[in-house]
Amino acid sequence: MNRFFAKMFILLCINISTHASVWNNPHSSKKIETDTLFSSFSVPLKKLDPVQSYNAIEWAVISQIYEPPLQYNYLKRPYELEPLALIKMPEIRYLDKDNHEVDEDSKDLMYSEYRLDLRKDIKYQNHPAFVKNADGTLKYSGLNEDALEKINSIDDFKEVETRRLLASDYEYSIKRMAVRQNHSPILDNMQAYIVGLETFSQKITKIVKEKDQAGQWTDLRDYSIEGVHVINDSVLIIKIKGKYPQFSYWLSMNFFAPIPWEADLFYYQKGLIEKNITLNWFPVGTGAYYLAENNPNKRMRLLVNPNYHPEKYPSLSIEESQKLKVPKELLEDSGKKLPFIKEVIYSLEKESIPLWNKFLQGYYDASGISSEAFDQAVQISSAGSMDLSDEMRKKGIKMRGSVEPSIFYMAFNMTDPIVGGYTEAAKKLRQAISIAQNQEEYISIFINERGIAAQGPIPPGIFGYEEGEKGTNRVIYDWVDGKRVRKPMEIAKRLLAEAGYPGGISEITGKVLKLHYDATATGPDDRALMDWQRKQFAKLGIELVIRSTDYNRFQRKVRKGKVQLFSWGWNADYPDPENFLFLLYGPNAKVKTNGAGINSSNYQNPKFDALFDEVKTMKNSPERKKKIEKMLEIVREDAPWIWGVHPTSMALFHEWYQNVLPHAMSNNTLKYKRVNAKLRASKQKEWNQPQIQPLIFFVLLMIMIGFVSHRVYKNRQKAVIAKEEH
Repeated sequence: MNRFFAKMFILLCINISTHASVWNNPHSSKKIETDTLFSSFSVPLKKLDPVQSYNAIEWAVISQIYEPPLQYNYLKRPYELEPLALIKMPEIRYLDKDNHEVDEDSKDLMYSEYRLDLRKDIKYQNHPAFVKNADGTLKYSGLNEDALEKINSIDDFKEVETRRLLASDYEYSIKRMAVRQNHSPILDNMQAYIVGLETFSQKITKIVKEKDQAGQWTDLRDYSIEGVHVINDSVLIIKIKGKYPQFSYWLSMNFFAPIPWEADLFYYQKGLIEKNITLNWFPVGTGAYYLAENNPNKRMRLLVNPNYHPEKYPSLSIEESQKLKVPKELLEDSGKKLPFIKEVIYSLEKESIPLWNKFLQGYYDASGISSEAFDQAVQISSAGSMDLSDEMRKKGIKMRGSVEPSIFYMAFNMTDPIVGGYTEAAKKLRQAISIAQNQEEYISIFINERGIAAQGPIPPGIFGYEEGEKGTNRVIYDWVDGKRVRKPMEIAKRLLAEAGYPGGISEITGKVLKLHYDATATGPDDRALMDWQRKQFAKLGIELVIRSTDYNRFQRKVRKGKVQLFSWGWNADYPDPENFLFLLYGPNAKVKTNGAGINSSNYQNPKFDALFDEVKTMKNSPERKKKIEKMLEIVREDAPWIWGVHPTSMALFHEWYQNVLPHAMSNNTLKYKRVNAKLRASKQKEWNQPQIQPLIFFVLLMIMIGFVSHRVYKNRQKAVIAKEEH
């Protein structure tokens, strides 16, 4: 018996030593040592169709798969467009009403014509939609019931093929955008620009509806848009109304990614739709990666597209790199073939704390910083600057961050009889409230210093934004000893009195000024923020009444102008000031557009609107900047918003994850990054040595108990035998 326990102990020790390094690793040891990136997702991705998706989480995936005509340079700041699927930047011609070419500054300019010249070496990922029979017909376009019984996933198709990217594929994507049943979020916007798109949309939407009811697929190749022309396999022309320089930015978005008609037909089959084999689930693109696995309850997996066209890591001249202050390590791969990472595995992680712990163990290559992990990850100096904590530094973890091209603000409804209007008294009321709202305190308490106080609608990194004294909102701040200082409350109270509310009491009614703030904050976690908001108004003697509601009702109230105060936000679609200034453009006011406009505060100032009409089509220049400065002076004085916060994004990553550079405008950046797999495997082993001593102690204890029990049992047996013999 003693020999048995000894053998068991020896076998256990051998097993522990053999498998010690992989006990708690969620990934296989073979994968860890390959060029594989390990990331995560917290909610299932529902829309991977590029014409529909407008979600940052979804774009993080589909931007690796699809390729619109243009992309942003990975290294250059300010953000700069460059060809992706094109051989050069679009050629733009300006035309009069008779389609005669005119100068871009001509008063006769009626149209802009964009010529897109495609590369000829781009192919789609391998996919069953492209497989043809000997007679040239598509093999899998009309699957019968017997064939469908054997199909449960896209991987069940035995044959796959590819083909070259064509100009008609980009035309087809614009046509799909026009079909109302596809619910493209930018259709209404594009109808205002692309010639003939609105008329085409009305026509094709009816046709698709009729054919859908008859169970028939609509071949969009049979219909045409007036302003979209395929010249040949490699040239597409898009004609837009007037002059709209920002259209080039739209050509870098996934909405304009190519869709092959074969895929549209393939995924129309009812039998495949019933099995959730759709374009929303299995994209078909020309990008650096393709979606090899999509299991929303477990993981998603990207693999390198074997047909990916030649592309190299961007290069900068010495002068450019010095001017842009690009770290040297980001230039080491200049000119090398992309992509570096061969596989990306996204694992489902619903909770932030387990995700954070796995990152610290080295099982995820990068991580955001949740509020729970902030104090562990970041230390804030007495001057207010943020840096990595000593714990993170010791592990070789790095941090990169940037101010997002976004703004979160509190808006006054300018049609409201109390907080709205353009009288001096109304302006002073809004200015007083704006001074009292201590955004610096909000940033410190609620977002862990991850943001900067906004001075106007334009965020850093966008043309028209100014740093320092020149960019300071003088209505709200003073410039003291080289620093921006919020005006004292005495000034806010004086402005409030001049507005007719001394001490927060109305001179007309003799009652406390009561304002209503509509919010979607309904949970217990929002209580602290709402209490803080009340205190900001209470400093002026104003009573803030918070009306919480669900998001749908909140949106309806904002659309109809039935609110007084509310919070809102905006993320840049593209890096141009027009994309922020139009939030305050009078014709975009929600009450004037039956809720469709983007100007949620319903602000209207003729001087501002006139300047906007001028700057929206101008190229960046000193003249444009002067006009923007005038616009900022106007809105700062009118104060339709409490200029809130430009948030700062921060990301942590391990030293083996390389070429990491935040890029707020671009999502197709995985192809630039690389992983040092050997270093990762080494660090994981170092950080995750199993603590086997307690287990050994437990086993020894069990052996001792077993040994003692065995001896007691033997002794009892001997006593029984001896008693029977007597």
